[in-house]
Amino acid sequence: MKHSPIEVRDPIHGAISISRGELEVLDHPLLQRLRHIKQLGFSDLSFPGATHNRYLHSVGAMHLAGRAFDAIFPEGGADGMVHGSRRAEMRRLVRIAALLHDVGHAPFSHASEFAMPPLGLLDVPAYREQPEDFPVERQASHEDYTIKIITDSSLTSVLESVVELPALAVAGLVEPSLQVDQAWYRCAGVDFRPLLQQLISSELDVDRMDYLARDSHFAGVHYGVFDVGWLMAHLSHHLVDDSAYLALKARAIYAFDDFLIARYHMFLMVYFHHRSVGYEEMLKRYFQSGGDGYALPHRIEDYARFDDVHMSAHLRSSDNEWARRIVERREYKLLLERHGEPHDVDLGPIEAALAELGIPTIHSASKGVLSKYFAKRQNADSVGQGSLPLGNSSSGAPEAPSPIYVLGSPYRGAKELRAVELEESTELFNRYDQQLLIHRLYVPLEQVEEAGARIAELV
Repeated sequence: MKHSPIEVRDPIHGAISISRGELEVLDHPLLQRLRHIKQLGFSDLSFPGATHNRYLHSVGAMHLAGRAFDAIFPEGGADGMVHGSRRAEMRRLVRIAALLHDVGHAPFSHASEFAMPPLGLLDVPAYREQPEDFPVERQASHEDYTIKIITDSSLTSVLESVVELPALAVAGLVEPSLQVDQAWYRCAGVDFRPLLQQLISSELDVDRMDYLARDSHFAGVHYGVFDVGWLMAHLSHHLVDDSAYLALKARAIYAFDDFLIARYHMFLMVYFHHRSVGYEEMLKRYFQSGGDGYALPHRIEDYARFDDVHMSAHLRSSDNEWARRIVERREYKLLLERHGEPHDVDLGPIEAALAELGIPTIHSASKGVLSKYFAKRQNADSVGQGSLPLGNSSSGAPEAPSPIYVLGSPYRGAKELRAVELEESTELFNRYDQQLLIHRLYVPLEQVEEAGARIAELV
């Protein structure tokens, strides 16, 4: 009984089993910190139920990673490719990678990344072999903090005792461009790193599956609902040149299309909601105005103290105008919204007209990339034509995204399945190669009526 797993109840996935080793990782202060970071930042101002945290999302992603692995490599499966202790090791590895994929997030999730230090100050040992891809002068991101926490913090030895591999093996699944020992992912002569990494980050990863279902549930909307059970049941693998890639059986292709639509609608209706974007813009201006010296620390053990509660207390104690507006809910209100490319949307004349009346404005440009797959592939294809690589492979060449395959029978009764790349199987996925561009103009709450009257004269 000492080493038996525990079971927790989750409103999205039901009962979730957690091993004693995973519990040690979960109980670490750097994971517990995620209990106090809301998954959706300011979204609860418009969706009051959306107060769920990144801790629960991380547990859900870990659970789905285990389900996906079991669907692809069932214990005692016919192919026997991954079995025994090696199967257990790889399963532990992908679950821990999913658990830790968000561990570096800052207070209010993405909204406070403006306060992160330069990457060189963060000093991530895992990056030192790739200086051309990780320039020390750029601002650090939550992904950089995640790799730092995994490979160079008090959590590192804990997770290494759980996965029984170096922490870099976990980091290599969270950040695919890292140069790591491929032997950690090999079994029976096959490299499983592409597939395991795709479960963590791809067009069909457990991160998206969990946050879409979870965010829609707590926000009280139905836009993010999709058939996660059907997708999970039809996950598989496909071998190409001794490397394993994620695959989906053709019977689930329409469930995948539904998954894409769910994400698209969540971007429009929840993630880019005008009110939360407005508050993010005010927080951005707070930092740009000095932020009372508020900065996210580069020392990880100090970073463990920085969560939503810490930042909220800092804002409440500030006399900064932007901080007061956030705390007192004296927000900038949405005046107008336009969709389209910057050259198609010119709000300059309107901003100038409002400036003549002494009405300050905030012009936000929300840009969401529905799929990074196509951009990364185009980038890799254009090497040698002056493009900048997004990733780095062991050969030093820019890394194209690992393909996802669709497995289907070419005819009824066929003994072998035919594999085609995902973009050849769904027209909707090809249409996903676009950006969401939403331009908005905000004005102070106390001047919104005056601004509206002036706009009516112009349009």
